Amino acid sequence: MVSIRALQADITRCDVDAIVNAANPSLLGGGGVDGAIHRAAGPALLQACRRVPEVAPGVRCPTGEARITPGFALPARHVVHTVGPVWRGGHAGEAALLAACYDASLALATAAGARSIAFPAISCGVYGYPAEAAVSIAVATVRARVDDTAIEVVFCCHDAAMRARYVAALDR
Repeated sequence: MVSIRALQADITRCDVDAIVNAANPSLLGGGGVDGAIHRAAGPALLQACRRVPEVAPGVRCPTGEARITPGFALPARHVVHTVGPVWRGGHAGEAALLAACYDASLALATAAGARSIAFPAISCGVYGYPAEAAVSIAVATVRARVDDTAIEVVFCCHDAAMRARYVAALDR
């Protein structure tokens, strides 16, 4: 059986094959987990992200999609960059876009040969997605796909409260 678990840890130090970056559409770094990953990976990550072609002016990764780069100075071999939706009240397709982030990230990591992946709480920071709803979508989406991928999944949480949300969702 494939393992899915929640862990309170620094995602930049997770011992997994791939970590997921909650990125912005430019992929050129930002705050929160995005900034932490860029700092920990070193300047080569920014250079790799700059080489990802733009699909629109300033957009290398549209919302709900994912791109993959090497992990450079990170313990993880790969960084999967995904752009979660900004919360707009729940009536602008946010749930489908958030689920697409998890699907696309798992697909890219699996295609790259990753056997383990760590996810942050995508869209729960400055993008304002309500944590309970985001956690439910994350767990349901990963559960629906993980048997097809045979990849170990870690929901890497920055604090105990977020980890508790994931543990409760995983226990349901």
